Amino acid sequence: MKNPMFEVASLLLEKLLLISNLKLFSSGAPGEDVTTSNFYQINSFLRGDVLEVPRTHLTHYGIYLGDNRVAHLMPDILLALTEDQELTQKVVSNKRLILGVIGKVASIRVDTVDDFAYGGDILVNHLDASLQKKALVNEEVAQRAEQMLGMTSYSLLWNNCEHFVTYCRYGTRISPQSDKFCETVKIIIRDQRSVLASAVLGLVSIVCLGMASYTTLPAIFIPFCLWMVG
Repeated sequence: MKNPMFEVASLLLEKLLLISNLKLFSSGAPGEDVTTSNFYQINSFLRGDVLEVPRTHLTHYGIYLGDNRVAHLMPDILLALTEDQELTQKVVSNKRLILGVIGKVASIRVDTVDDFAYGGDILVNHLDASLQKKALVNEEVAQRAEQMLGMTSYSLLWNNCEHFVTYCRYGTRISPQSDKFCETVKIIIRDQRSVLASAVLGLVSIVCLGMASYTTLPAIFIPFCLWMVG
């Protein structure tokens, strides 16, 4: 039997990542059109380059290792369910990714450039200018990435793909995307309308799903916590 809380959490996270017109994590300019054509030339990438794929709501990062290989940190719930590498090495689907985020299960894996880009355009070493940090020598960057390959925990705020590449590239784990997310959460929490909205949603869940611990407790504690920290 499926856990209702797990299903609800999965659905909510998926919707948060797909909310239209809220480019919380995007580093692109407003109205920028990210095409699905492969305008990048793999031969122009150097070992140790940071590859960046802007998407609608977030930006994914990886380290180019050469020979059409990219090391990147990817959440994947399948890693917790099987040790079959033939299954886990397949391109991570959105559902596997979302459940991996919830379960905090991930790996630093190697994929081809096309699989890494997933149809998106690629920026190269764009972080160097945006962060204004001096990069390490490319070979050292690549070696750091290779040494970290394998299973790892995942945290949206403390250990995501951006933390991985900034550590490899600059020697420091930072994530402007996470910082922007935290600022957005602060704005939501400080808005007292969030308390009313969460209370209404809690009552609706109780009405629709019945009086149970997984509906009643969140309906009480989430508005209370938002009220206290607001």
